[in-house]
Amino acid sequence: MTTAPSASRASADRLGRVLNLVPYLLARPGIAIVEAAADLGVTEKQLREDLELLWVCGLPGYGPGDLIDMAFDGDNVTITYDAGIGKPLRLTPDEALALVVALRMLAETPGMGNRDAIERALAKIESAAGADADAPVAVRMSGNSKKVDRVRGAVERGKALQITYYTASRDETTERVVDPIRVVMVGGYAYLEAWCRRAEATRLFRVDRIDGWTELSEPAAPPAEARPADFSEGVFRPGAELPLITLRVGRSERWITEYYPCESVERGASGEDWLVTMRVTDLDWARRLILGLGPEVTVVSPPELIAGIREQAAAALAAYSVPSP
Repeated sequence: MTTAPSASRASADRLGRVLNLVPYLLARPGIAIVEAAADLGVTEKQLREDLELLWVCGLPGYGPGDLIDMAFDGDNVTITYDAGIGKPLRLTPDEALALVVALRMLAETPGMGNRDAIERALAKIESAAGADADAPVAVRMSGNSKKVDRVRGAVERGKALQITYYTASRDETTERVVDPIRVVMVGGYAYLEAWCRRAEATRLFRVDRIDGWTELSEPAAPPAEARPADFSEGVFRPGAELPLITLRVGRSERWITEYYPCESVERGASGEDWLVTMRVTDLDWARRLILGLGPEVTVVSPPELIAGIREQAAAALAAYSVPSP
């Protein structure tokens, strides 16, 4: 099995297609599969695979009477039982409260766009949920929100900054002078985008990892080539210049293919494990990631990553082997 690097986005697209299939087919009993595929903008092969998945979906418990059922007449399909998916959605108190908390958190996030849409959605859910949404839950961003506001203020004043920054990928703290460009929100985190004089390039600094900063008297003067980047696809954009690693991943650790961009995901010889190839910022970051995963992840390549993990694991075991006084 091979998937594109945006595996998580493909999964979300497929979920949307499958959810749309039921009302579409209910309104068109006996429709030809080739006609349905054309209407839905997918290939006939994709539609048949979605129908196979839909056939094993249903209400929690998944007894035979709860599963979605359909009948095939040659190349035509009809939904014969929709397992209640055609009914209006009714949220449980816990589900309503979870949505309210999530939307309140979004509304409190500094720099979040479409705040009006968030407030409208929150008002509708609170109105529909009634007393279920009145639980004593107050949502506030952590103290980091004040830090974001202070950094944004420094950017607006147009001054260069001397910052103390912790780089998680290398597990080191550095001092550097930067020329701020903007503060941007990506994936729920606030970042300072700035020209780094030390690296002589545009860099992205996560605000919660800026341990301290001093606003300098000189104005920020990023060069002409220091233009704001496009983060619509996320902060990490793997390129051919980055190290490539290959992992053998068991069933319990397959989640990493949804969480991290992958070059490829292939089914292993046993059929139970996957071979996952991905780009990483550096091998030190990859080593720390893999050491934090379970035993169902094995490094296949490169050899230097295997050696680094073996060395650090041996050192950890040796520390436990020292007898106590």
